[in-house]
Amino acid sequence: MLTPRLGMLDKISIALRVPLADLVGEHEEQIHALTGPAHAALPQVRAALNEYVAVGENPPTDLRDLAARVSDAWRARHGAGEHRTVIGRLLPDLIREARHAARAYEGSDRQRAQAIYADVLGLAQMFVAYQPAADVLWRLTDRAMTLAVDSGDPQAIGLAAWFLVEALRDSGDWDAAMAVNLDALRDVEVWLDRHGGTDLVAMAGSLHTVAALTAARAGEQGVAWRHLDEAGRLADRLPAGYRHSRTWFSQPVVGFYRVSVAVELCQHGEAVRQADRVPPDTIASRPRRARHLIEVARGLHLGTKKETQTLRVLNEALAAAPETIRYNSYARQIVLDLREKPAPHRKAANDLAVAMGL
Repeated sequence: MLTPRLGMLDKISIALRVPLADLVGEHEEQIHALTGPAHAALPQVRAALNEYVAVGENPPTDLRDLAARVSDAWRARHGAGEHRTVIGRLLPDLIREARHAARAYEGSDRQRAQAIYADVLGLAQMFVAYQPAADVLWRLTDRAMTLAVDSGDPQAIGLAAWFLVEALRDSGDWDAAMAVNLDALRDVEVWLDRHGGTDLVAMAGSLHTVAALTAARAGEQGVAWRHLDEAGRLADRLPAGYRHSRTWFSQPVVGFYRVSVAVELCQHGEAVRQADRVPPDTIASRPRRARHLIEVARGLHLGTKKETQTLRVLNEALAAAPETIRYNSYARQIVLDLREKPAPHRKAANDLAVAMGL
């Protein structure tokens, strides 16, 4: 009997909630094939996070200026195909200045600084994700959640929970992911009932989308679609053209998650139908658009004799955001699978693998 291929072993590891390394054994090079590379800026980002610097006498950065720079960094991230390179240059200074501000300010200014620092750490999580730096990722999620809760800012708390849910789900701890998700949703919905606000509507919608994905990963079909239906109702309350500046929650992104949920539930036909409803160019964020295209490719790959379409969609993802597809384990897995197909597809898959740095 043949040994299962790496792609199948990855699926088995998710289903059994055990590390892929436990199934692969000593063949670490096979694990690395599904893991993104370490970005050149990772050592600088890690060093900034590891520093302990006393507050001293230097005045902290003005909070309005710091918040504006963080927002600029998020916009740069959504607008860039090489988004890790772009924010990797910005993160070390932002981390140092945000940490200093969170220590140096007092009273309500300190709480504002804590929310900004949590925001910076969320951006850092976007940078670190899918790199061989799990220790850094877990420190980021824990530190950001603590800062956000201490700040009392509902947006900061919702966003930190959104990131923590992603990390917990990808690690296979679906129960913890859903528990954090539902607790954060309850808090955000209380604030939304009391104060309203477009950004809080979008934050609640964002939390429903990741809850849907966690439920789908766990095979809970009804729960997954109910959360997505609620996300859709919240998206209907948003102004035309609105998108959340961090999560990019919007009507098109709800469609993005409908594709992902169908893929996680292994519903090939539904995934393809949902993909037809979401033109990629309606997702203005380049990393988000590339991730959507990868999910479409996953849906196509579930079917049979869809190799040509799958390769076309993956090449579109590469054009949209090279640093999304190069680090995405699903895309890497699909390309490795396609390299074992008959010659016409093998040649195209090999060309794509080279472009992805496999």
